[in-house]
Amino acid sequence: MAKDPGPPRKPPPERPAAAASKAEREARLAAALRANLRRRKAQARAREALPAKPDPEG
Repeated sequence: MAKDPGPPRKPPPERPAAAASKAEREARLAAALRANLRRRKAQARAREALPAKPDPEG
């Protein structure tokens, strides 16, 4: 006969070190997203600054 597992267990409480590492991770991710956005905007501006391509059927 199987033993009744009882009520579902709660996840263990976060330790201060885990909370700090989570905050550091979120800060790194935010910085990476900002850098990615800056890079994409720079690429878009560079594409807009290029002269228009002549029409190949022209």
